[in-house]
Amino acid sequence: MSYVGPDFDPSRPPRRTLRRPVAVAGAALVVGALGGWLMWQASGDPGGGGSDRAGAQSPLSNAPASPTAPKTDAEDSSDGSGGNGSGSDGKESGTSSSPSASRPAASGPLKGKVVVIDPGHNPGNFQHTSEINRKVNIGTNSKECDTTGTSTNAGYTEAQFTLDVSRRLRTLLEEQGATVKFTQDGDRAWGPCVDERARIGNQADADAVVSVHADGSADGNRGFHVILPGSVRAGAADTRPIVAPSRELGERIAGSFVRATGSAPSNYIGDGTGLDVRKDLGGLNLSTVPKVFIECGNMRDSKDEALLTSGAWRQKAANGISEGIVSFLHES
Repeated sequence: MSYVGPDFDPSRPPRRTLRRPVAVAGAALVVGALGGWLMWQASGDPGGGGSDRAGAQSPLSNAPASPTAPKTDAEDSSDGSGGNGSGSDGKESGTSSSPSASRPAASGPLKGKVVVIDPGHNPGNFQHTSEINRKVNIGTNSKECDTTGTSTNAGYTEAQFTLDVSRRLRTLLEEQGATVKFTQDGDRAWGPCVDERARIGNQADADAVVSVHADGSADGNRGFHVILPGSVRAGAADTRPIVAPSRELGERIAGSFVRATGSAPSNYIGDGTGLDVRKDLGGLNLSTVPKVFIECGNMRDSKDEALLTSGAWRQKAANGISEGIVSFLHES
């Protein structure tokens, strides 16, 4: 079954409207990303995570490594699913009136920094089709509130995956002293809508927002890519102030993701850079703070599926995203 919608449209070939300097930068990233991947192939696999690759240092990234959270057997086997809450906010989800509360920030290098993590979709969305099909304004046009997301052929859902990776990511960032907020934590019956997801990051005055996803492309299409906001000025959307910092955030995450996971940048979008610019996603269009999406792999490819369903690999993915965020926040 194919899933489509506002912030889960199957990835499309990159637009060719970027200026030449961006194209040159993209070409440099192609070399860097593939160079790091080839360095990994030469160095071999240290093992773990069901992956046939492990991360070598990538020229894409100059991110300082963040501490890896110790994993338990329960973490490695976690499917990331969460229970649905009850109650009403009178608006979009029918449950919580505020984003999932962050835990008290510890002392650390990121003390005072606010990071919003946006786990894509919601495990309960499929039970609320009328609600998530409601149109919301994303500045350039109107799109559905949310979608169900995709799944592996064996039925492991994107919503389960995104919650699991996001929770691991929260642990890593909080160990660095950051205040971490979620747009949802399996505590809402459905949603939130894409406009509310953007609003949560804006109202938190977040230093960085990352929306965690996994793609649903054709078998044989492999690898990760990071989606960056294009320059949009329409209706309620004005991304011009966040385009440059969001690109910096995305480049740092892409580089550290290669190193931490051993995964190569997407072979079907982004021209090997692991970066894609889009203007049709409400979660990006309506953001007023630096924000990116990461598609961690393709759930419909058998080789990527083996990675995405591995708890040990999901820990590596969380490490890579965390290291990119930490690097960005150290420079901001």
